[in-house]
Amino acid sequence: MSLPCVSVPPDALGQLSRFRADFYGCLTGRADALFELSDALLCSDGPVKTLVGLALAPELRRGHGALYGALNQGRIEVARLRRVLASVPLPRAADGRLVLAVDVSPWLRPDAATSNARSFCHTYGRGENKHLMIPGWPYSWIVALETGRTSWTAPLDAVRLRPGDDLAAVTAAQVRELVGRLILAGQWREGDPLVWIVVDAGYDVMRLAYLLQDLPVELLGRLRSDRVMRRPAPSRREYYLAHPQGGHPPRHGSEFIFKDTRTWGVPAAETKTTTTRYGTVHTQGWDRLHPELQQRSAWRDHPGKLPVIEGTVIRLQVDHLPSGGDPKPLWLWWSRPTATTAETDLAWQAFLRRFDIEHFFRMIKQNLGWTAPKLRDPAAADNWTWLVIAAYTQLRLARSLAVDLRRLWERAVPSNRLTPARVRRRFRHLHAKIPTPARVPKPTRPGPGRPPGSKNHRPAPLYDVGLELATGQPYRRPTHHKTGTKPRRSS
Repeated sequence: MSLPCVSVPPDALGQLSRFRADFYGCLTGRADALFELSDALLCSDGPVKTLVGLALAPELRRGHGALYGALNQGRIEVARLRRVLASVPLPRAADGRLVLAVDVSPWLRPDAATSNARSFCHTYGRGENKHLMIPGWPYSWIVALETGRTSWTAPLDAVRLRPGDDLAAVTAAQVRELVGRLILAGQWREGDPLVWIVVDAGYDVMRLAYLLQDLPVELLGRLRSDRVMRRPAPSRREYYLAHPQGGHPPRHGSEFIFKDTRTWGVPAAETKTTTTRYGTVHTQGWDRLHPELQQRSAWRDHPGKLPVIEGTVIRLQVDHLPSGGDPKPLWLWWSRPTATTAETDLAWQAFLRRFDIEHFFRMIKQNLGWTAPKLRDPAAADNWTWLVIAAYTQLRLARSLAVDLRRLWERAVPSNRLTPARVRRRFRHLHAKIPTPARVPKPTRPGPGRPPGSKNHRPAPLYDVGLELATGQPYRRPTHHKTGTKPRRSS
């Protein structure tokens, strides 16, 4: 199941230097302080626990006041930085296609009453593995996935979700703009394999496929195990032959119930693959299945008849899990209406690579300290997010240049198998060989500040957490968080 990794460019050092120069050109306000802050983020020892701790790094030649001033008053030309990220070499699948993973990761801020634009973020695994809704800033991320067993990804975009945003609409616009940038950068040309967009069960993959049907992309997402799909409706000739008494032909065919094997029928594709992590993987695929949409929720204001969105349903069953436990079947929906056995086998392998984005989230949170700063302004949080993206991209470009500086208790690994955290250990040594476009700071004298003993007559305003959904309705606890719910029979 292992596939060849992305090839390393011959001029890796020059490529890294060019990206740093392009990144510096995207900084239009407090550019020197922002750039040196990203260098301090890369060169500091150990995980980033506090933002002010980066002021102790020698790469940041300015004081801690300039550090906070850069995040609060600095400006980043985000559109230009997005184009730069889309132009760097990206990892691809075995057939040369781009595989993009989309997911939401929250920056939790439960006690930040003075921070605006907070929403209730869905979290799991906190408080005895319970579903909790905690205030914070949710960010929608898009990364390019590599092949094989690796923890590397290529972050391409991040958008902060505001209270009341429609996740599917925001994601569709985000993907549409990214695909346009990839086409302009020459990452996709006419005749290349379609770009795969891989999402998890929290997304309405059918609606995303409908919104992005005019783009050269295919959607692949996980479904809940209590879903009910529909087969294609019979033709008018077949219907009137079976019902000579007449009547209006139906729009949908028979039901395909995930939990009822009697409704499955014969699969159009079936494979068995032996893997080292999961044992024997048994896959089954059924063509041209679609959900029976209802005139409610996101489809309430849809003009005309509701569309019939056909795709391929894939059932994935493994022998065992790496962590142990009872493996449950995994249901996937692919926007390709019909697929061969080889294509179905490649699709589920691409979906398993989606979990690499979880490694990316753990890296930027635990090592790069993405959620460590206690920032008040959401615009400052956006600036810090893009600094983290630029720092991680530099780590990815420096993979072939890093030498393993392992701890005594760590296992030695080849240089082409280093993790992002191990490459970061070596980056301080590489920093001395790379030109720095940031200018030397001018000698200054700190201001007097607020006189001692004086009161703050300009308190920060307090903001409520966003309690309004995209439909304008008040927030309520999702029904799937409760026990004893019945299976969903429609979308």
